[in-house]
Amino acid sequence: MTRAFVASGRIAVIASAVALAGCGTASNGQRGAVSGLSATATRGASSTAYISALQGGVIARIEGIDLGKSDRQRALEAEYRALEAAPGGQPVVWEGRGVSGSVVAAAPYQVGSQNCRQYSHTVTVKGQQTTARGAACRNPDGSWTPLT
Repeated sequence: MTRAFVASGRIAVIASAVALAGCGTASNGQRGAVSGLSATATRGASSTAYISALQGGVIARIEGIDLGKSDRQRALEAEYRALEAAPGGQPVVWEGRGVSGSVVAAAPYQVGSQNCRQYSHTVTVKGQQTTARGAACRNPDGSWTPLT
């Protein structure tokens, strides 16, 4: 075998692994949902800045839902993961104590030099679903700023 063939085979394997990295199965068995990143990928000083930049996300627009601090953090982390890494139309799911949610971002689009995405966040509490919609644009530092 030539070195070029071996190298291209390695590249194909690496590309396949990267493409599959975001795939998963939600706890409810739904294929294709992106759920749960490692603790190091979603927590820490840098992720706090990214979550803060969402300014409460679209989940803050849902009236009548009282989320605890940890559930709100899970919801905002899901919004960030959906905006940053999920393929368009793929749900990013999260679960808390008696509450769960799903964030679906549309395909990215350009506004000037920024990548932006529309997205929806559906929250389920006691079997009752509520959905909020919004859009956000990615900043050069990797954070996302909601459009008002």
